[in-house]
Amino acid sequence: MDALLLWLPMATFFFASSITPGPNNIMLASSGLNYGFRRSIPHMLGISVGCMAMIFVLGLGLGAAFNRLPVLHTGLKVVCVLYLLYLAAKIAFSGPMGAGQEQGKPMTFLQAAAFQWVNPKAWAMVLGVIAVYVPPKEFMANLLIATSIAGMVNLPTISVWTLFGVALKRWLREPRTVRMFNFSMAVLLVLSIYPMVV
Repeated sequence: MDALLLWLPMATFFFASSITPGPNNIMLASSGLNYGFRRSIPHMLGISVGCMAMIFVLGLGLGAAFNRLPVLHTGLKVVCVLYLLYLAAKIAFSGPMGAGQEQGKPMTFLQAAAFQWVNPKAWAMVLGVIAVYVPPKEFMANLLIATSIAGMVNLPTISVWTLFGVALKRWLREPRTVRMFNFSMAVLLVLSIYPMVV
């Protein structure tokens, strides 16, 4: 199968796409700091499974629907911007966890999986991999290979951002410092919207 010859470049592409800052990773760093690694696992799994589902579904032809009806794509952008602004506000105003007290809840598996459909970075990654790394010959088999490689690379890679947030917890003990970190993460999340809006 042609995709097997492309597995290393494809894995490198997924690694680079998954490790660089974006909405998912910013939210995972914040989740790691505020809720810890274990409580952030459903969030991480949702991201990974959501991306895999996007690759498979878009590979089956949903992308063609957006080409035929550009208004669907525009609508998706509007929903994406509004939802990212909502998440940024939620992160900015989340306080530190007090002793024996929980502030808010981490993103669930389903919320994280659904979020990929309005995440501009996920769309860029998915469309890029389908266009470049899924050869048309034996397309279905190659699409399944790409989907599998995405899952194998994405989950360990995004876990690094959650661990980064957990590690920061040692140094960010003061409530004021945690609020400043959360606010900074919210600003970065808003800035990540800029390329899509422009």
